[in-house]
Amino acid sequence: MNPILSLIARSFVAVPVTVLTWLLCFFPLGQGFWASTFFAILGGILTHVVLAFFQNIRFLKKHQLSRKEYRYIQKNLSEAKRKINRLNKNLFSIRDLSSVKQRIDILRITKKIQKMTMKEPKRFYQAEQFYFSHLDSVVELTEKYSFLSSQPKQNMEMGQSLIETRRTLNELTKVLEEDLYHVISDDIDILNFEIDVAKHAINKQKDAKFPEENRWKK
Repeated sequence: MNPILSLIARSFVAVPVTVLTWLLCFFPLGQGFWASTFFAILGGILTHVVLAFFQNIRFLKKHQLSRKEYRYIQKNLSEAKRKINRLNKNLFSIRDLSSVKQRIDILRITKKIQKMTMKEPKRFYQAEQFYFSHLDSVVELTEKYSFLSSQPKQNMEMGQSLIETRRTLNELTKVLEEDLYHVISDDIDILNFEIDVAKHAINKQKDAKFPEENRWKK
């Protein structure tokens, strides 16, 4: 649920209600200016609250979630957002040119998973490994990598640690790709099913148009 779009939608209704309430209170009902303003503001606030309530119910029903589930998911998504911000900061503080593509891939995948889960919260259950394990690992590794690579003097042991960290990050990138695939796996299954249905419909139409030709081929 996009909070900005939801607010804009509620405002389109609440603002006219506020104006209309003020006009009704001031002219037909003969209320004073400040009394009319008070009731108008109250009417606008109540409209916002009621619409927000129904928007929330509609959203939860659409995604087949209970309030408790949604609060749980939102809590974890908020924590993940902070971790991704840390990850973003870590990745852009690393000056190693050889790992630029790897860092871009890591950030792209993590943001993609987060964006999809925010849009469709129920996908969170398909990305639990990402949120409860893999994201933490990649954040910690990039923090250590950033710290070591920023040191002005590096000995052999530090250099080996950096190489090992790069290798581990490369493996983690593949794990993150698997996480992303798992999140969209249902979409892939649905797409494959729709392709099969479409192919069947096309073949059926061809059989109907050219029955003799198709019988000869068989």
